[in-house]
This record gives sequence, structure tokens and C-alpha cells, in this order.
Amino acid sequence: MAKKPQEDPQLDLTPMIDVVFELIIFFVVTIKQQDLMSRLNVNRPAPATASEHTTEDPPLEIQVGKAHNSYRRGVYVYNGKELSLESLDAYLKDVSDLSTDKQLVIRCTLDSPHKALVDLLDVCYKRKLTNVSVFSM
Repeated sequence: MAKKPQEDPQLDLTPMIDVVFELIIFFVVTIKQQDLMSRLNVNRPAPATASEHTTEDPPLEIQVGKAHNSYRRGVYVYNGKELSLESLDAYLKDVSDLSTDKQLVIRCTLDSPHKALVDLLDVCYKRKLTNVSVFSM
């Protein structure tokens, strides 16, 4: 029986390319890289000691809520006392005269009118109190 001549035999390169890519991935993953941050010459500040820390005053906490007799008017509570916006303004003026960096925390109830919060923030802006945090309760 006579053999048929083979037509142009071809070599499939796909498996060889797959093996080369797997080797590249293996070497990239297993290579140990130098830690650049440990080799940088950086002057780091010395840690602060306990004597350098100043004791900070606790923040002022003002609560903003809804008045029981009116759905439009807000109530301002500071140190357990209900204050009007004008008396709170006078108090914040005294605070800002001492330090404008004093931390102020405003806690709003979910049913408090937005106008009450905006009015209080306007007073803080007028008194140049910029360290203000607002939370909802």
C-alpha cells in the first residue's frame, strides 16, 4: 500500500505561548521586590512625650430639637437648659472671644426644623467658630 504524501505539516504555537506566559506570571509573582520605603532617607519627627500634650477642653454640645407647641420653631438645649437663639448667640460670642478654635458639636433630632439648624450655623459663622460638627440623633 502506497503512502499518501502529507500536505504542508504545521506546528501549533498556542501551547508553547501559553507555557511562556505561565512562566512569566510565575517569575513576576515569586520575585522578591525591595522595599523602597525602608531605603528612603527621611527625617521623621520624634514621638511626642506626654508632657508636650495639652489637655483639650471637652467640646461644647448643643442639641437642636423641635418645640412641643410649634412645628416650625426649633429648641436649643445647652447643659440641659433650653435657650433662645439670642441667648445662645451671646454665649457663643463669649466663647469666640476666648478662642475661635473651640470645638462645637451640634446634635439634631430627626424631627428638628432645618431652619433651626441653619440659624445656629449662621450664628457660628458670625462668631467665626469654624470647628463645628453636626450629628443627627
